[in-house]
Amino acid sequence: QVQLVESGGGLVQAGGSLRVSCAASGRTSDTHAMGWFRQAPGKEREFVSAINWSGLRTIYADSVKGRFSISRDTNKNTMYLQMNSLKPEETDVYYCAAGRSESASSRDYEYDYWGRGTQVTVSS
Repeated sequence: QVQLVESGGGLVQAGGSLRVSCAASGRTSDTHAMGWFRQAPGKEREFVSAINWSGLRTIYADSVKGRFSISRDTNKNTMYLQMNSLKPEETDVYYCAAGRSESASSRDYEYDYWGRGTQVTVSS
C-alpha cells in the first residue's frame, strides 16, 4: 500500500505563487508515474500535470502550461507543483496521484493511489 500526503496549499492573491508538495510513503516501489489533479465542489476532477518515474517527461493541461511546473525528488519520494500567476478560477482542492505505470498520464483511471488533497484558494 502507498500513502500520499499533500501539503503546501493555502490562500494566495490572484497573480501570486504557491508550491504544493506530495510525500509518498509505504510501498513506494509500486509507484512510478505521479500526477496532480484538481477539483472544485460540484465539478469534475480535472487533470493538471503529471511526471514519469525518471522526471524526464512531464505533461501539462493546456490551461496551466507556462505557469505551472511539476518536479519530483525520488530520494525523498516527494513530488512538487510550482504554481505561478494563479487565477481565482483555480481555487480547488489539489490532489496528488501515483500509479504503477511508468508513463505520465492525464487519465485519472490510470492512477492507483490518491491523497486526500490540499485546498488552494486564490482571491481576486
